[in-house]
Amino acid sequence: MTYVIAQPCVDVKDKACIDECPVDCIYEGPRMLYVQPDECVDCGACEPVCPVEAIFFEDDLPEQWSEFGPANIEIFETVGSPGGASGADPLPADHPFVAAQPAAHV
Repeated sequence: MTYVIAQPCVDVKDKACIDECPVDCIYEGPRMLYVQPDECVDCGACEPVCPVEAIFFEDDLPEQWSEFGPANIEIFETVGSPGGASGADPLPADHPFVAAQPAAHV
């Protein structure tokens, strides 16, 4: 099990969660942030600091955002486990499901 970042993060990317994550497992894509599931230790530190309430424990992900679970996993199929977001380049592209989301009006 892991944490998942969902739709409220699209086009927002506040990044408070990045500062709070003790294992540096939250990576930045062009439109949203993603939790690397193999690096996440399920500590939950990221969840309460998210100002848009976009972070959920995998089992608690609301049904209307269920596709964000696979998106947070599949985005890392090509990049693997870089071993920490702070030493990695931003992800070159968002997951296709995220890229297809309508633009957020913030």
